[in-house]
Amino acid sequence: LLQLAESGGGSVQTGGSLLLSCVTSGLPYMPDCMGWFRQAPGKEREAVATMYSYGSSTYYSDSVKGRFTISRERVQKTTYLQMTSLRPEDNGIYYCAARTWVVGAVCGTDQYDVWGQGTQVTVSS
Repeated sequence: LLQLAESGGGSVQTGGSLLLSCVTSGLPYMPDCMGWFRQAPGKEREAVATMYSYGSSTYYSDSVKGRFTISRERVQKTTYLQMTSLRPEDNGIYYCAARTWVVGAVCGTDQYDVWGQGTQVTVSS
């Protein structure tokens, strides 16, 4: 059974940085697609960044382009989200998600079927 475990959330001031980690367990290999999503209070969950685990294809939302970087270590089955230049609007619970398989190498932002428990990110002004 595929499971995801996030860590690395916390509280920072505007302009600060955080590194989120997501460890994958239950499979001998990484799922085809890994992604980070977030949900702010009173808002719908949104995709932040996704990537194809076996290539270089990535997606970033417009609001985080140039500030956030998604990456992975396949041997350690860990996906990262490096967040820099954080803003108060980045506040929310960040979820790691997996899309077990995909046709082609473009992961997109839907059909993610396994989710972590979430980690809180708080950015104060």
